[in-house]
Amino acid sequence: MKDGFIRIAAASIPVHVADPRANAEEILHAMEQAEKEQANLLLLPELCVTGYSCGDLFGLDTLLDGARAALAQIVEASRDCYAVTVVSLPLRVGAGLYNCAVPVVRGKILGAVPKVHLPNHGEFYEVRQFTPGKLGQVQQITLCGQSVPFGAGLLFAHEALNFYCFGVEICEDAWVVSPPSEAMALSGATILLNPSASDEVIGKAAYRRELVLATSAREICAYAYASAAPSESTQDMVFSGHLLICENGATLAEQQPLADAGMIFTEVDLLRLCHDRHQNTGFRGDEGLPRVSFAQEIRETPLSRRFEANPFVPSNPETVRERTENILRIQTCGLKKRLEHTRAATAVIGVSGGLDSTLALLVAARAMDALGRPHTDVFAATMPCFGTTRRTKSNAVVLCEALGVTLKEIDIAASVKQHLSDIGHDPSVTDVTYENAQARERTQVLMDLANQSGGLVIGTGDLSELALGWATYNGDHMSMYAVNSSVPKTLVRHIIRFEADRADPALRAVLMDILDTPVSPELLPASADGEISQRTEDLVGPYALHDFFLYHLLRFGSTPKKILRLACQAFDGEFDEATIRKWLRTFLRRFFAQQFKRSCLPDGPKVGSVTLSPRGDWRMPSDACAQAWLRELDGI
Repeated sequence: MKDGFIRIAAASIPVHVADPRANAEEILHAMEQAEKEQANLLLLPELCVTGYSCGDLFGLDTLLDGARAALAQIVEASRDCYAVTVVSLPLRVGAGLYNCAVPVVRGKILGAVPKVHLPNHGEFYEVRQFTPGKLGQVQQITLCGQSVPFGAGLLFAHEALNFYCFGVEICEDAWVVSPPSEAMALSGATILLNPSASDEVIGKAAYRRELVLATSAREICAYAYASAAPSESTQDMVFSGHLLICENGATLAEQQPLADAGMIFTEVDLLRLCHDRHQNTGFRGDEGLPRVSFAQEIRETPLSRRFEANPFVPSNPETVRERTENILRIQTCGLKKRLEHTRAATAVIGVSGGLDSTLALLVAARAMDALGRPHTDVFAATMPCFGTTRRTKSNAVVLCEALGVTLKEIDIAASVKQHLSDIGHDPSVTDVTYENAQARERTQVLMDLANQSGGLVIGTGDLSELALGWATYNGDHMSMYAVNSSVPKTLVRHIIRFEADRADPALRAVLMDILDTPVSPELLPASADGEISQRTEDLVGPYALHDFFLYHLLRFGSTPKKILRLACQAFDGEFDEATIRKWLRTFLRRFFAQQFKRSCLPDGPKVGSVTLSPRGDWRMPSDACAQAWLRELDGI
């Protein structure tokens, strides 16, 4: 429950048709298993107390009285259970018989939620036995000796955690044009539960899965679905036993249809959902459905769910090629449009032999292809100076030759020495002035080359560098169009490797060597053996960690405490907690201090959900304080 995590269990049970006492025993076994798994919520299938397929037996008092007696047994057993358990049974209320879901916890019935939309097709003919509920109409009834609210659309909210709120819709309710879940989500339900009894026919499983996924995405919620098991009556159909737990368009856990009775469980991140809802204008209203509060001890939910160490990099092998190609197309289309609009004769790029300039050069070559222009319209300049190594210079030259672009080598050492002399700076003092003089000289050369050739300077800096402020102000920080500005360093590596895997041998060889070269601005003199002496990740920390921090801070608004917890899990065995904490502190300090560099960024195409453009995706005052975030981290 801490950090917004709620563990949900969804289960199907062996069904004893029309035998509530036997079904109650099966339910108690499921409750015991959920207790061992430390679940907060346990969802069981539709009419699990009696079995769904009882037909006209639902009209007989023996079955209905037995169902109430079984419910009383379940309520009593729940006194020793932590989880809120949602069971379903037929209830006679007034003159009507209702198909109801009933949440119970610690010996208390929280309410009874009737099904709103009753099927009237094929073997599903509930209108023969049941009365439909009406959304938002609530009355008090007596159930197992307790006075409880009865009505469709009831919301159940934790008394201390405002983000922990669930609602229930039953089977067919999810399949209609305007499901009850819409009103419940707009009223604040972050979890939607669906006890169901769905038959299995050809093609239905895929549709059911898509429906649950789409609902969780559209309503920005966690959605758990539990269908009756194949042990229901098989007189005219076989029930699916399909179990699903989804979160905002992603499947977190699933039991495939026609499996034996079983249980799935996972943790859903409700604070993540709340963050996304805050960004969505569709959640600015409030349907005002009635709420019932409940108590549940606040515990730290153990995490069985895995979090990707590289959240920006596609993890599904089936989508890797499509996703990576799409990113390249977005970058290419952005640059193509800018070159067309400005009637630029050239695309001017400073090529260092590093990752970022390599990606920018690949994109520029693609843009010329899209324009039907030769690669020679890409003007690449390599500008060796005090820290340039033979390896990076060679890679820059070989890369340009492999792509067929126009290459110009301009040694800037003499210019920088003259500049340092002009301002009275001792060149033996290799401080920030010494470093930045080189970066700004390179940018000046590129700008002048662009003027000379009627072109645009293409920026090479990436999203990770922008987040850390790892750029020289008005040096590599500035360009006329920044194609990598929303691509983080971990994704830059992935894209270049993707391109290398399908390149011809000469291009592949140089791309692979660039991937193996340490990341460095090469602004300090090389070592005695000619190797890179200045390694970026030794100075500011591993980009894998910084990209992880950036993703969870911006995409979900996560706190430092939560980011640290997730990073320790994601990087277990690679970085220890002390190391992660150290670099998280560096990230937070630099992220806040370097906003002024992001406030005046050049244009660049957005490729993902996390970007730092000051014109759209990230508006932050340049003098905002990091202290609240640092205090939380230091206080953990």
